[in-house]
Amino acid sequence: MKRPVSTDRAPKPGPYSQGVLAGDTLYVSAVGPVDPATGEVAGDTIEAQAARAIENVRAIVQAAGGTLDDVVKVTAFLADLADFQKFNAVYQQHFKPPYPARSTVQVVLNRGLIVLDAVAYLGKDTNEG
Repeated sequence: MKRPVSTDRAPKPGPYSQGVLAGDTLYVSAVGPVDPATGEVAGDTIEAQAARAIENVRAIVQAAGGTLDDVVKVTAFLADLADFQKFNAVYQQHFKPPYPARSTVQVVLNRGLIVLDAVAYLGKDTNEG
């Protein structure tokens, strides 16, 4: 069974769900660096936009009852791979070891410098007691 997850703490979606919870797994749709309060891209730098995109992912994961620690996979879509090191520095401020699995690709974006999607596991860790 699946159910949509949404929050007003992340940008308003179009004809899609911000996230979909299927069992214990949350699939977060690609979210960019848009500030949900203003509808505008947050800042002009990759650092500001990466921080906002991560906060948008965090808001959706929290709406499903999780935290960034529950994220197991992230895909980062960057407008320019030359920004990778700056993005990575921001990423490490928000995600802690063990880091999620991650893919990073360069794409043409219609708004902003970065888009992230994520998968979070919200069930009991099979490695714990």
